[in-house]
Amino acid sequence: MIKNYLLTPGPTPIPPRVLETMARPIIHHRTPEFQKIIQEVEEDLKYVYQTKNEVLIFAASGTGAMEGAISNLLSPGDKALVVRGGKFGERFGEICKAYGIEFAAIDVEWGKAVDPKKIDDVLKKDKLIKAVYTTLCETSTGVATDIEAVGKVLKNYEAALVVDAISGLAATPIKTDEWGVDVCVSGSQKGLMIPPGLAFVSVSHKAWALIEKSTLPKYYFDFKAYKKALGKQDTPFTPAVNLVIALREALKIIKEEGLDVIFDRHKKMAFSVRSAVKAMGLELFSPDAYSDGVTAVKVPQGIDGEKLVKTMRDKYGVGIAGGQDEMKGKIFRIATMGYITPSDLIVCLATLETALSEMGYKFQLGSGVRALEETLK
Repeated sequence: MIKNYLLTPGPTPIPPRVLETMARPIIHHRTPEFQKIIQEVEEDLKYVYQTKNEVLIFAASGTGAMEGAISNLLSPGDKALVVRGGKFGERFGEICKAYGIEFAAIDVEWGKAVDPKKIDDVLKKDKLIKAVYTTLCETSTGVATDIEAVGKVLKNYEAALVVDAISGLAATPIKTDEWGVDVCVSGSQKGLMIPPGLAFVSVSHKAWALIEKSTLPKYYFDFKAYKKALGKQDTPFTPAVNLVIALREALKIIKEEGLDVIFDRHKKMAFSVRSAVKAMGLELFSPDAYSDGVTAVKVPQGIDGEKLVKTMRDKYGVGIAGGQDEMKGKIFRIATMGYITPSDLIVCLATLETALSEMGYKFQLGSGVRALEETLK
C-alpha cells in the first residue's frame, strides 16, 4: 500500500474543508443562492489580488485567460512585447502568433530573470508596443520576476502591463494595483488550492480603455461580456458551479490565515527546500531569482531525471515535477505552494534522498532532511 503525497506545482493538494464543499449536491447557477456566492468570491479574489478592480472568472485553464489577455487588449496591426524565459513566457508569444499579432521578444536564459532595464530599452525604441507580457513566477524554471520593478518601468509608457501570476497568486506577493499591473492572470489549481478548471483576470482602468478599442475576434473569452454579467453577480456562460463553491471555501481559508502569514510560510518552506538540496550537494537551477512557490533543481550528472521523478511517484507515492521542453530530464521541481505543509516536505526530501541513493548518487544520507528540519524550526 502506498500513501500519496502531491508536491507538484499544479495541481496542488486540496484542503479537506474544500473537498467537503465539492461533495455537496450541485445547485443551479441562475439563482439568488449562486449570485450570492459569486459576489463573495469576487470580493475575496480582490483581497488576494490586492486590487479594487474587477476580477473576471472563467471556466478554463490559466491558458484560456492568457489568450483572453491578448485577444481582448490588442487589434490587428498592434504590437506586443513578450518576455520569454521559460515555457509559459513562450506561450504568450505562441498566442500572439495565433492571432497574427506582431511582437518583440526579450529572450532570457532559462533559470534567469529578466532585467527590467531591458524592457525599458525596448519600450524606448518602439513606441508602437501596446502591451508587455511577462510572468510573476515562471513555473517551468522556478524563476521569480521582480514585477514591482517592471511596473515602475511601465509607468513611463502607455503600454499595458500583463502578468501571468498562475503559479504565483496566493504564494508570493503580487500587489496588483500598487505595482501598476493592468491585467493579472491566474488559475485555480496552485496557490488557491482547488482543482484545475477556473481562471481569473483582474483588469485595470487602463486595460479597459484598450479593451474598448480591441477588434481581435473573441467570443467565449470576451472580457466585456464577463464584466457585464459580473455587474449582476452572474456569468455569461455556464460556470463550473462546484469549483466556484470550492473556491469560496478556499478563499475563506486564505483570509483566515492572512496574506502576510501565507507569504512568510511559503518563503520559509522554499528556503528550507533550497537549503536541503544544497546540503545534499545538488545545484539550484535558479540560484538568484528563485520563486517561493516552486524550486527547480538540476539533476546530478549520471542520474536519469525522468526515472527519478517516476521512481518517487510510482515506488514511493511522492509526486514532484520534472523539467519541461528543453529542460526535460535535466531538472526536477518541488512545489511549496498552497496546502503543502512542512510535514509533506520532510516526506518529500526523505524520499528524494532514498531514490537518489538507489540510483547511485553519492552523498551523506540524511543531510537533506537534517538541513530541512533545522531551517523549518
